[in-house]
Amino acid sequence: MARLREWLDRTPDTWAPPTAKDLAGPFRFLFWLTRSQARRVALGAFLGTVWMVGLAVPPWVLSKAVDEGLRPRDTGALVKWALVLLVVSVLIASLAIARHRTMTKIRMDASFRSVRATVWHTSRLGASLTRRISAGEVVTVGISDVYTVAMALTVTGPGVGAVIAYGVVAVILFAISPLLAAVVLAGVPLIVVAVGPFLQRIERTGGEYRVHQGRLTTRLVDVLAGLRVLNGLGGKTFVADRYGEQSQRLVRRGYRVAGPASWVGALSTGLPALFLAAVVWVSARMAATGAITIGDVVAVYGYVAVLVVPVSNFIEGGGDIARARVAGQRIIDLLNLPVAEDSGTAPLPHGCGPLADAESGVMIRPGLLTALVAARPAETLSVIERLGNDPGTTWAGVRVSAVSRAEFRQRLVVADNDAELFAGTVRGIVAGRLEPDDELIQAAVRVAVAEDVVDALPDGLDSAVSAGGSDLSGGQRQRIRLARAVYAAPDVLLAVDPTSAVDANTEAAMIDRIREVRRDRTTVITTTSPLVMDRADEVIVLVDGKVAAVGKHADLLHSDPYYRELVSRAQDGDDE
Repeated sequence: MARLREWLDRTPDTWAPPTAKDLAGPFRFLFWLTRSQARRVALGAFLGTVWMVGLAVPPWVLSKAVDEGLRPRDTGALVKWALVLLVVSVLIASLAIARHRTMTKIRMDASFRSVRATVWHTSRLGASLTRRISAGEVVTVGISDVYTVAMALTVTGPGVGAVIAYGVVAVILFAISPLLAAVVLAGVPLIVVAVGPFLQRIERTGGEYRVHQGRLTTRLVDVLAGLRVLNGLGGKTFVADRYGEQSQRLVRRGYRVAGPASWVGALSTGLPALFLAAVVWVSARMAATGAITIGDVVAVYGYVAVLVVPVSNFIEGGGDIARARVAGQRIIDLLNLPVAEDSGTAPLPHGCGPLADAESGVMIRPGLLTALVAARPAETLSVIERLGNDPGTTWAGVRVSAVSRAEFRQRLVVADNDAELFAGTVRGIVAGRLEPDDELIQAAVRVAVAEDVVDALPDGLDSAVSAGGSDLSGGQRQRIRLARAVYAAPDVLLAVDPTSAVDANTEAAMIDRIREVRRDRTTVITTTSPLVMDRADEVIVLVDGKVAAVGKHADLLHSDPYYRELVSRAQDGDDE
């Protein structure tokens, strides 16, 4: 038996993302979670059924003890049935433990699969995620909705057991009295009539509550991210008051959900109690007329008391499913966000370009350090975004939409100052998705002029860094991000103003080291710094998002009045 349970409980450590059919609706998603651990669910249903049906055995044993031992005053029979009752109770307790253990595994497996599906899909969405869904919504999905959906899988164990146990008790009662069985069977329609409207209201109000919960979580994430700025501007009190007002609105919406939920909880206890009273009254009347024995009355009381468990499971399971339908819809809304598919099969040309953006006319020549300059930083940022993602971009004349996206991502890296720094060691952060090599990591740290950052930390490369690099200064975070991009050693590096938060001496060292390390590779830096422009192999000047001039810094200073004015403004800003 133990080996059979172990075999049923064993779920292969494999994972496959849900298909489009699995994301067609909340119930299809729940079915995917159930199907993914079919053996364990089958074991949970078996244990739940045996446990609930087993609850009906003690009343029958007790009736035998009354009719065969207590009433005839037969001590031997009474002791025998008492021992049987003890053994049965121990077995039922063991089944309850095994059932609870299995259902806990089912809920945990469902939670992990949902979280893994969410993380898998958000990683595929990449930088487009923040433009499609708020950070608070993702957090709420990953914490609240996943838990709610996992709880609904309880119906696969005790829920199945409740249905079978209800039918078994009805059959037993029918053998004692058809009238008693009819009273019990009439309970299911009454439950539907009594609880159904509350479940519908839970689903409706729960959906509204869930939307506002996601918005409030988004605001909280934004406040935490900008807390230092708020402190500097003195706006912390104002934002806290606004957040408090919105929290109270969410609380009031929560009360609307709690109202019908509390009724469902009350009915899960009250309706079984009414059944118990009605059936006991009928059985007592029948015993008074001699239609059934005293032992039968005891057994009927026990059977109906046992029905409290499946009836409560019916009601609680209905509430769980109603809430899971709302939460599941939020999860599949996230998982259904479209992803740019990697349909390209053409090989990416060897070498480092040239890389061309048709919209702006920018042509990045291979093997050079190119400075991309504009009066408005948004113009250069748009070019970088297109070069790093737009299907119309060409690499050595080949459209990037025609090549493998995975290869393109490996050979071209966009280094943005807003790029995420995940919690971990300095070694792990700089290595990123690649295997860490301490010698190469130290070299990348040197290129980013971040040796002082690492040396100042207590454990060097083994030092832990908080999520987002919150325990580092802005300049330190910027240099660690640059070290990560350099360590990736891409053929093409597109860096967005990587020296904006450092002093002039550090900036000069960073550019010189980047030139040295990436001598035969393509590097593009957006900048307004005359120092960077002077050290660049080529400067591309944008006006209104289009190429206006191309050349070396010194040549452009003499030949292009617009560029000369742009550099002059930048120098005046630095002097201030």
